[in-house]
Amino acid sequence: MTYQNYSLEQLRAIDNAHHLHPFTDHKDLREAGTRVIVRADGPFVYDSEGHEILDGMAGLWCVNVGYGRDELADVASEQMRELPYYNNFFRCTTPTPALLAQKLAEIAPPNVNQVFFGSSGSESNDTALRMVRHYWALEGKPEKNIIISRDSAYHGSTVAGVSLGGMSAMREQLYGEVPNIRHVMCPYAYGLAEPGESDHDFGLRAAKAVEDEILAAGPENVAAFIGEPIQGAGGVKIPPASYWPEIQRICDKYDVLLMLDEVITGYGRTGAWFAAQSMGIKPDTMTTAKGLTSGYQPLSALLVGDRIASTLVEKGGEFYHGYTYSGHPVACAVALRNLEIIEREGLIDRVRDETGPYLGEALKAGLGDHPLVGEIRSFGMLAAIEVVKDKGTRERFQPGGTATEVVRDHAIARGMMMRAVGDTMIMSPPLIWTKETIDLAVERVRKGFDLAARDLL
Repeated sequence: MTYQNYSLEQLRAIDNAHHLHPFTDHKDLREAGTRVIVRADGPFVYDSEGHEILDGMAGLWCVNVGYGRDELADVASEQMRELPYYNNFFRCTTPTPALLAQKLAEIAPPNVNQVFFGSSGSESNDTALRMVRHYWALEGKPEKNIIISRDSAYHGSTVAGVSLGGMSAMREQLYGEVPNIRHVMCPYAYGLAEPGESDHDFGLRAAKAVEDEILAAGPENVAAFIGEPIQGAGGVKIPPASYWPEIQRICDKYDVLLMLDEVITGYGRTGAWFAAQSMGIKPDTMTTAKGLTSGYQPLSALLVGDRIASTLVEKGGEFYHGYTYSGHPVACAVALRNLEIIEREGLIDRVRDETGPYLGEALKAGLGDHPLVGEIRSFGMLAAIEVVKDKGTRERFQPGGTATEVVRDHAIARGMMMRAVGDTMIMSPPLIWTKETIDLAVERVRKGFDLAARDLL
């Protein structure tokens, strides 16, 4: 490989000179220096200095089938040689996006049968916003265009994605958001429940915040509610079981569409193809990406419910929207094979019945008594650990987010890749993890927390 002709110092210097990283304080990064990841295999990645790191984030929530899958490289190569690219404009298609759309309709909830392709979850959330508002205009209700979202939500980094999201720092840097998007409380019981309030009652209260906002805006003006089944980048915030059934009831009652962001939770992570199936949600749109190709190619898919699709097809005329790489034939070929691997190896059943429950049990057994740990929560192959200064009072370290950076750095130094989000350490492992891999992860996480405690307490 070409990079092997360069030393680590040269690569870092080149990176610093020319590469603007995502979500980065560039001055800080260039002073500290980058970690250069050069190869990966199975559940592990390796840096340029030869360190083995167990990847507890599956890249960025996406490498569901793990690294080193030769058959994904092979199918990409075969497709590139046969047809590396053609567009889906001009009344054209290519075989792989057509076949992938059919496959996605087969595994999606019964009311979801149409697919619009993009290259990222951010792009597909833009598409969802446009499609939902266009739907109501086609139905003669253009005033029905308010979207209700939630605090701490993450729906991407495009202008529309940031506007839909609930990350205040991101929205501030837009210097002008997409209008008619409102935000309500997130269903995060650990931080927001009242004294003595049960999880069940808190879930109903969090859902009522959505209903209250619909009523405040006027149901005749509200187009949709958008939410992640489990808030991912906001800190793996898992709602109580009472939350989503109540959200569904509220959306149905007021004729508000339900936009589900499954970019993180899709393709097996919750122990079903989609969290909609795990949680009994009937969405009108489903934004998916990441695990669709296990990150081997950039691809997203907006899955569109029959109600919206029927109106778009029958009443819409030309929908003035699309991307150069919508339905890229190579990316779609990789996605088809990736979904085949997930099925063939029974990874969804494994997550649902074995590794998902075991991940939560092992983390609680290995870290539940730790002085820095306030709460451990998990759902399928998603997990979060709340970092606190005092277990009894739930007091946090100040300023917020500084303690988790200490934990993260110690964990990575001990061969465990984790992510720090605010006061929360989060994990999103590849679906190929076994019980033995989980045991290794817990051992390394514990070491990271023990070393952090020496620095912090």
